[in-house]
Amino acid sequence: MRLLIRYLNRLLDDRRGATAVEYGLILALIFLALVTGARVVGTTTGDMWNNVSTKIDSVVS
Repeated sequence: MRLLIRYLNRLLDDRRGATAVEYGLILALIFLALVTGARVVGTTTGDMWNNVSTKIDSVVS
């Protein structure tokens, strides 16, 4: 039992992976922002082209 407690204490005190986790979280936030921005731009661009198409159709007919 004492060995298990020592192992758990050592595991809790180990900070070697903290930087990698922090970088991973930062990259995840950047990726989320890029995906959100791409969706907004894509929707706006799609609406714009639909509007252009409608206006061209009305001029042609």
